[in-house]
Amino acid sequence: MKAIVVTDQAAGAAGMTLVERPEPPAAINDVIVEIHASGFVPNEVGWPSTWSDRADRDRTPSILGHELAGVVSSLGYGTTGLSVGQRVFGLADWYRDGTLAEYVAIEARNVAPLPGDVDFMVGASLPISGLTAWQGLFHHGHLQAGQSVLAHGAAGAVGTMVTQLAREAGAYVLGTGRAADRQKALDFGAHEFVDLENDNLEDVGGVDLVFDVIGGEIQKRSAGVIRAGGTLVTVTGPAEVRPADGLAIDFVVESDRAQLGEIVQRVRDGRLRTNIGNVATLDDAVAALNPTERRTGKTIIQVRP
Repeated sequence: MKAIVVTDQAAGAAGMTLVERPEPPAAINDVIVEIHASGFVPNEVGWPSTWSDRADRDRTPSILGHELAGVVSSLGYGTTGLSVGQRVFGLADWYRDGTLAEYVAIEARNVAPLPGDVDFMVGASLPISGLTAWQGLFHHGHLQAGQSVLAHGAAGAVGTMVTQLAREAGAYVLGTGRAADRQKALDFGAHEFVDLENDNLEDVGGVDLVFDVIGGEIQKRSAGVIRAGGTLVTVTGPAEVRPADGLAIDFVVESDRAQLGEIVQRVRDGRLRTNIGNVATLDDAVAALNPTERRTGKTIIQVRP
């Protein structure tokens, strides 16, 4: 099968190559998925799990990608709840070969049924962005109707999900980004927009929840706009600061079949729009995943037409 691999950590994304690899076998409780579309997170090449296994042993050449949509082609021993020929989407394990390939072996619990009226490319755009937003807002942030959310990177793949889910839950959403991101953030449902290059973040006032996808100085400044009892949720690693009278929570997104079902149902009934930016074929993936200009949407690799 064709697959995108990396072998040199120093080269990062520039070291991606398209190669031929053996099709993966199905372990106990696995399914093999014939991939139709795959999503990609640009900073994946910086994750330790891309280069080493759980015992810290080198696992290169590593197949990149963790988001997928496709069709189950075979079942491993003991696998239940799914069937050959079923459309699925999901989030592959960080430490296993990924989804920028024609086939992937994935634990059955990490995929969910993909309804027939949801396009494979849409399905592949949902797992990381959708689950990150869902878990950050509701599981870690305990968002309630009537609260306010400061959503950083509001024009990005995660930020647009945060904005839509928070607004649907009855929150008041302030999106942030660069000046060029304003209209997109508002189109995806932000009530207000804060230009991080030209506006004063401290003028925002007290918010109940900050959803941080940036880290660094922006995260530090954000802690100061959280009202008493509020929460800073971040996906950038351990929080560097915490609100004076609140919580700071960092988390790594996890696959969850029930949550994937909630997310895709919202897509089906029009309550949630995905944010797809560039689309490329597997043959053109290396160039697409090394863009020469800034992009705010999810890059999707269409593995099969």
